[in-house]
Amino acid sequence: MDYLKILGYFAIFLMGFISCALFNLISSDIEMPINLGTLSLVPVLNSPGDWIKESGIHVYENAVVIDIEGASLAKYASTGSMKPVLDDKSTGIRIQPKSSEQISVGDIVTFEENEELIVHRVIDKGEDSEGVYFITKGDNNDITDGKIRFEDIKYVTIGVLW
Repeated sequence: MDYLKILGYFAIFLMGFISCALFNLISSDIEMPINLGTLSLVPVLNSPGDWIKESGIHVYENAVVIDIEGASLAKYASTGSMKPVLDDKSTGIRIQPKSSEQISVGDIVTFEENEELIVHRVIDKGEDSEGVYFITKGDNNDITDGKIRFEDIKYVTIGVLW
């Protein structure tokens, strides 16, 4: 008998949850991904910062215009370290950051190391005796890149087009 009562409460909860989700999807312009739990052991990544304000995005019938000073386009090598976000089929929109304060955990940065440009996500930010540092890592890599200094960061990816 207790099992039937629990099952009834669960059914009521589930109907309420589904109707609430459907009502929000029907009555809103905001897209709402629904997370019913994680089935894998993949760590959750922080999202990049909000570099592009909605007021700076203009959508027309045949064009999208984004007001970003100093923006440039980036193409990526097919290394797999940042898939599925970045690969050789995506085009990035990037800017040169002006200060370390602009860069947050979750941002995707391009930094120079041994005369190569590497694009990875910031997973930690700290300060030591040499100043501010960033710990970066490819989304699909097992190890970090170590401490990256602001002067080595060339760009922050602020958008991706597929």
